[in-house]
Amino acid sequence: MSILLISGTSTDVGKTVVTAALAAVAHAEGRTVAVCKPAQTGIAPGEPGDLAEIARLSGATRTVELARYPDPLAPDTAARRVGMPLLSLAETVAAIDELADADLVLIEGAGGLLVRMGEYTLLDLAQKLGAPVLVVAAAGLGTLNHSELTTRTLAAAGVPCAGLVIGAWPTDPDLASLCNREDLPRVTETELLGTIPAGVGQWERERFTAAAPSWFVGGWRP
Repeated sequence: MSILLISGTSTDVGKTVVTAALAAVAHAEGRTVAVCKPAQTGIAPGEPGDLAEIARLSGATRTVELARYPDPLAPDTAARRVGMPLLSLAETVAAIDELADADLVLIEGAGGLLVRMGEYTLLDLAQKLGAPVLVVAAAGLGTLNHSELTTRTLAAAGVPCAGLVIGAWPTDPDLASLCNREDLPRVTETELLGTIPAGVGQWERERFTAAAPSWFVGGWRP
């Protein structure tokens, strides 16, 4: 089993679409894929969440969600607001261990690297699993600071950074975005592995899966 955690530099940077693209690429190559989203927030019970979107786009059928909270907040805060228990690191690791027969396990975090998923952060989970983290970054202003803070935190914790992916590249990029694409690898000392066009999360599966391999550079695969 190969494990890859997907973290954003912040919220709304495109983690779910990147996770779907990775699942689509692996599935197209004949690998079995499982996707885990430990904590889903801002979605009511019974409503489709991020895992449903990943399944719709990529065709992944094995997905695991451990906790869901209705308020669009950090998972630990959302849990406290409704009196639900916080996810523990041990129960999350146990759930991931049950996916060990998959070739690739993708784990999507919530927001940034240090957002508390419950009693732990995604960084804690990566350390426990001994697995690398792929960092999804925004294209525009602010991304250099957010990305460097994230990659420095990973390095300080001894967690490998698999690389960077720009989660939503604009159709008409401004000067900041164009410069950031060149500067991100330099300031983070981390390879830019992919650039996902904005809006592809609205595509149908056939179009999405056909295009997904082209979004990652040099044939990189998780």
